[in-house]
Amino acid sequence: MVDVFVSYKAEDRRRVVPLVQALEADGLTVWWDAHIGGGVDWRDSIEEHLDAARCVVVVWSKRSVGREGRFVRDEATRAQRHRTYLPVRIDKVEPPLGFGETQAISLNGWSGNRSDERYQSVLAAITSITSGTHPASQPKVSGPRFSRRTAMVSAGGAVAAAAAGGWFLLKPGMARATSIAVLPFANLSGDPSQSYFSDGIAEELRAALARIPKMKVMARTSSEKVRDDDIQTAATKLDVDNILTGSVRRSPSTIRINAQLVDGTSGLERWSEDYDRPAGDALDVQTEIAQRVASALRLELGGGGAPAANLGGTDNHVAQDFFLKAKATWQGNPNPERLREASVLFDEAIKLDPEFAEARAQKAVALLVFTQNFAASGADYARDTAAAEAEARSALQIAPGLQSGFAALAMARTGKFDFKGALADWQRAYTDESRVTDTVAEYSRFLSSVGRTSEGLEWADESISADPLNARSHQSKVWAYFCSRRYDKAADAARELLRWAPRRGPTLGRLGDSLLMLGRTDEALAAYVQCDPHYPSRLLGEAIVAWRKRDRAGSDRALARLKALYGDTASYRLAGIHAQREEKDLALAALDRAFAVKDFGMASLPTDPWIDPLRKEARFKALQSRLAFP
Repeated sequence: MVDVFVSYKAEDRRRVVPLVQALEADGLTVWWDAHIGGGVDWRDSIEEHLDAARCVVVVWSKRSVGREGRFVRDEATRAQRHRTYLPVRIDKVEPPLGFGETQAISLNGWSGNRSDERYQSVLAAITSITSGTHPASQPKVSGPRFSRRTAMVSAGGAVAAAAAGGWFLLKPGMARATSIAVLPFANLSGDPSQSYFSDGIAEELRAALARIPKMKVMARTSSEKVRDDDIQTAATKLDVDNILTGSVRRSPSTIRINAQLVDGTSGLERWSEDYDRPAGDALDVQTEIAQRVASALRLELGGGGAPAANLGGTDNHVAQDFFLKAKATWQGNPNPERLREASVLFDEAIKLDPEFAEARAQKAVALLVFTQNFAASGADYARDTAAAEAEARSALQIAPGLQSGFAALAMARTGKFDFKGALADWQRAYTDESRVTDTVAEYSRFLSSVGRTSEGLEWADESISADPLNARSHQSKVWAYFCSRRYDKAADAARELLRWAPRRGPTLGRLGDSLLMLGRTDEALAAYVQCDPHYPSRLLGEAIVAWRKRDRAGSDRALARLKALYGDTASYRLAGIHAQREEKDLALAALDRAFAVKDFGMASLPTDPWIDPLRKEARFKALQSRLAFP
């Protein structure tokens, strides 16, 4: 038996999350329909938990009191019979007829603060009901009662506002909204495996909104980090004016999508709309909602019309479905298995629509992430890099100007040591007006690696501005500082990143590198040992630390372990160790191997501090000249 059953309109889920979290933080067991798993008979599950709950909190909102709130009313009726009914309001509404005798506690505008008097009133009422001390007639819960007169005045105001809505949207001189975050849409399908579809709709909306001139759109990773926050908290964390949120309910026969545009400062809804379509119209409804939301924002900005069509997209909704599954499979957790699975799903999308340029570009990126991190041999590296380049070129042939196509081609060229070509493609991908995407951190890293560190820092800042909760964005700034020999700043930036993204291997490794360059050997070792024992940067750092402590045997062990674990793919790191040990011939030989196997680390040859002891050597200068860095 649970303490509290929460009854609410599914489209209000995001607004109900803070209440559920607060109740659980106060030690109450809470059941709500987010607990329903795939394959569960949801009606039976709801009925079972509703009847067993000691208290039923019914959340009245504009949606739940409306015509489509019949399930909430049914649950409230049953709760009244069991004398477990406790009403709360999250909008300025009155409960429907038959439910108004018990005063509803107002949580309108409450953002999750557990010390707030309104929440404390809810908690006290729940305690009263669950302990059995409430009167049989139901408790008169403290909190302001919303009168019929107030409701009528508010309703009249709403009608007036709706009537004037077009004038307000088109009125010249209105304040311009400049930034927006699209939070992941809630998956209300009752099947967790459908989350890729609701998340995919949110990503498509970001792409559509980014095509509006002068509109700053928060990137995917940061937007997903705040999926469980209330609107105002999310807007504050992301520093945006507006939040677009919503929900998706997908069944074998229908799709229902709700979208809401909310003011990030006040938390007030600016616009909302529901869309109901047959299941086969998945792509159409996705495209329509993107255009309708973007058009609404364009009007609010004083312009008109929908954004430009999505370059490189598809009209085949089944291909689009494979594409969304593929992206959801590997993004955020790029391990070998997920990357292979994603590649297969991208192939299915391309098979259904060979002109689906965006699918080809994204497949190229996934291939490159795989081969640059997990290639088993130089031959595998060369094969996968060539395949990625071919996909990127196909994407650009189908859709010239496709940003993701240029980014993928730049990454592939880097893998082939065509650094001048890579720079040109990166510059085509990211102009001053380009949408900032996940790959901009790679662009920043490339610029810093090849010696354009001031530009690398600028693009790192752009990446952080558009994706402030993405660790890769901040990591690109750490790298830019390290390459420019600003080790104090690199260490400070790494520590700040570790404060909210702890135990992150690349950050710990770069912190250790920076401290080691500053001569703080023991602090550097303390950072390295927090990495996974097999992590290459840890083994490199331990080898150099041991050498500086005059422990040749310990340095040899770390070097041998690096070589045994990673073979030729560790050639560039081995060159760095040998260079720091003043073993110049061994270091230069390792660089020759790295050149032969196309070790991706060679991209940082112009700026990498570990290589500094070799820079005056004739063989080194000849090698760097052959690489023809821009």
